[in-house]
Amino acid sequence: MQLVRQKGQKVSKRARVLLAALLLAALGSACAAETGAGGAGAGLGGPGTRGGKAAPAAGQQPEQPPDAAAALTAYVEKVRRAQAARAVAARKWGLRATPLAAPPPPAAAERPHITFRKGFGVGDPTLPPVFTTVPTKERVVFLTIDDGAEKDPRLLEMMDDLDIPYSAFLSDYLVKEDYGYFARMRDRGVALHNHTLNHRYMPALSYEEQEREICGQQDTIEKRYGKRPTLFRPPYGNYNADTLRAARSCGVRAVPLWAAEAFPDHMEWREWDRDLHPGDIILTHFRGREDWNGTMPDMIRQVMDVVTAKGYAVAKLEDYV
Repeated sequence: MQLVRQKGQKVSKRARVLLAALLLAALGSACAAETGAGGAGAGLGGPGTRGGKAAPAAGQQPEQPPDAAAALTAYVEKVRRAQAARAVAARKWGLRATPLAAPPPPAAAERPHITFRKGFGVGDPTLPPVFTTVPTKERVVFLTIDDGAEKDPRLLEMMDDLDIPYSAFLSDYLVKEDYGYFARMRDRGVALHNHTLNHRYMPALSYEEQEREICGQQDTIEKRYGKRPTLFRPPYGNYNADTLRAARSCGVRAVPLWAAEAFPDHMEWREWDRDLHPGDIILTHFRGREDWNGTMPDMIRQVMDVVTAKGYAVAKLEDYV
């Protein structure tokens, strides 16, 4: 059995390498289509070429079963088309550059092992881990939006156009003003997670009060949106051992905080180097001009310009956690 698993692992890795090569070629084609002949993307991924060089002769690359090869080709074509559409959307919404395409997500068995960030534990490693960065070598970051105060329909349109994944952490006292807005978000594939019923400072509450805040929001999201969250973010990022015990009691598996925070006109950083790193979680809020200097689309434009300029793509948090 061990030998069979090892062979399977080798095939899987070889397929992923081939997929990566095909994906790079496809994205090169998309760039070429956008820049035109002679532009920055010219000569990438053209017929019979690979990165501007002649493709290997038949038989010089690992053989793939016909169905696997067809699936890879279809996937690469899908990515190419999506990236071309994203380039058009980037111009529509005033981004400085087209957001980068995220790599294929890891298989379920290969997802990163999430543990407490150093210094964030509460003395019990069996509780849902609190972390700010997903351990990955991929140049991806994760966008998360908190609370639910601003319900700007342009945000839904913009994220649809750009095809950018994000996760929402919701507080019911704000969401209940318009449950339908977040239902539309869910229908677009956004995962809705727990940010408590009333956004209270958790360490000041008893265990029973914290349990009502967290488990009550679990119940509300399940009732309203059909799925019980597995992720929880405490208000203000503050928690204690009771917070994590209460969260575990009602089905929470992990507690993502954040490594950076986005605003319409700037970014704020947790780390000393004031930079992004592979797997960083970015926090922002459902806010508008009443609360900050800009709109939700302004905020997305700011964060995507920073993320793209630093060479990162936005991936879906739930694919990694």
